[in-house]
Amino acid sequence: MTTTIQFYQDKGHECSYLKDQQARNIYPDPNLTMSNGLYSQLIQLGFRRSGDFSYRPYCETCSACVPVRINTAEFSPNRSQRRCLKRNKDVSMTLLEPVFNQDHFELYQRYLAGRHVNGGMDNPTIDNYMGFIDSNWSDTALLEFRIDTQLVAVAVTDFVHDGASAFYTFFDPEFAARSLGTYAILQQIEMTKQNHRPYLYLGYWIKDCQKMVYKQNFSGLEAFSEHRWHPFKQIKTFE
Repeated sequence: MTTTIQFYQDKGHECSYLKDQQARNIYPDPNLTMSNGLYSQLIQLGFRRSGDFSYRPYCETCSACVPVRINTAEFSPNRSQRRCLKRNKDVSMTLLEPVFNQDHFELYQRYLAGRHVNGGMDNPTIDNYMGFIDSNWSDTALLEFRIDTQLVAVAVTDFVHDGASAFYTFFDPEFAARSLGTYAILQQIEMTKQNHRPYLYLGYWIKDCQKMVYKQNFSGLEAFSEHRWHPFKQIKTFE
């Protein structure tokens, strides 16, 4: 049985990534019952989620937001990533349910205060925090990282039919030299391989946004353009 989905576009708003730009998103019909199965299809078309809402950038005069994912079978760590793995050999990992944890929330607050001042997510409440990282329909887990007993990072991870999605990672700014964001992705790649799934979705790569360009450093990268996935280097948008 084929289901037809209506999509709706919002009004223009300030772009979160590019200065002095207006942005717009498209969303599935809000009356549609979302499920992880449906989201597993939408993420293959370049969609992401924020809380319960699934969306995709859809701007009339800009195509800077390019969905990207790692083909885990094609991934091999580069020299810098191997150093990152070695540097964090003392980090332990635990996969947890997406329930409220005070330590996680306080780390999230420190991360935003240290790394994303005036980024639009300042001074989060507990409701803001849980409403952002979790949803009523997603298959979400928290990958927790500790050094001895000290919490240093949390990687919010969504599991979809063909892999996983690196939804959001936050870490202790005092441990910035450890490249814990990169380390989290390397562990998510390994976890996806162990689950015998082919892809780790990374959200959007944006050439002129410094916070997003790191994604191009991972081998096996694919990008969604012209209604299908291509090897990253073949996309005309990047030329």
